[in-house]
Amino acid sequence: MQWRQDNHVPAVAQSPAIRLISPNVGDTVTLHCFYEGDMAVTFSWYKQPFGNIPRVMSTFFYKYDSGATFYHEFKGNPRFSVENMELSDSALYYCGSAYGNKVEFGEGTLLIVKESNSKTVIHQSVSKSVQPGDSVSLNCTIHTETCAGEHSVYWFRHGSGESRPGIIYSIGDRSDQCEKNSEAESSTQSCVYNLPKRNLSLSDAGTYYCAVASCGEIVFGNGTKLDIDHGCKEDHLLFMYCLGVALGLCVLLIIVLTCVLYKMSKCIGKQFYCAR
Repeated sequence: MQWRQDNHVPAVAQSPAIRLISPNVGDTVTLHCFYEGDMAVTFSWYKQPFGNIPRVMSTFFYKYDSGATFYHEFKGNPRFSVENMELSDSALYYCGSAYGNKVEFGEGTLLIVKESNSKTVIHQSVSKSVQPGDSVSLNCTIHTETCAGEHSVYWFRHGSGESRPGIIYSIGDRSDQCEKNSEAESSTQSCVYNLPKRNLSLSDAGTYYCAVASCGEIVFGNGTKLDIDHGCKEDHLLFMYCLGVALGLCVLLIIVLTCVLYKMSKCIGKQFYCAR
């Protein structure tokens, strides 16, 4: 990862929307933070591991510093230029600029480091379509090797109008929900995790991703797209309303025609009586 200045972009930005990058262990990833202006501004890169608070990775005082200062596990090891990616590098990265009492942040980059020889597989339904007010249970099935330690589960949602997916649910050890393969020599197990959603509204629409941290790695599913099918329900209500109005008009027309026919019959009867 490295710094890059560019005088033709907004004050601080990484991309117009959050990016998802999935490199393999050992790959090289470069994240850019752009800046426009000539004021003395303090830049900071932040790393937010899943389920944890953001931490400052490095700071750079633009115009006065010739390099960056690194903190925590990055101290003495400027990870922005190191090529060997590790599983522990999976996190949300974003940069921010500070000037006076004003701080601005970029949208961020979601970095998911994958192990090329990983035997862990996650299955999620591709999509689900429901009506407003309905309930649904989103499923996440993981097939992995049996290992000691906890299974931490994270769910996060990326709404259609949002630039950044947000973690909506996280829970600690759930290894008790795993079932070992029945084959005698098998070292694999299957785990099923559910996310119940009740009384759904339009704001619940989006793509829901399941992430499981186990056996020293974090594995993400491809996501389940949840569609709130409100259009059909509104069309149905509109149709019922129009049908009711039409029925009312028909009844009114029948009453009017009945009255007219009654008056006409009385008038014809009187004329016949007078003629005699």
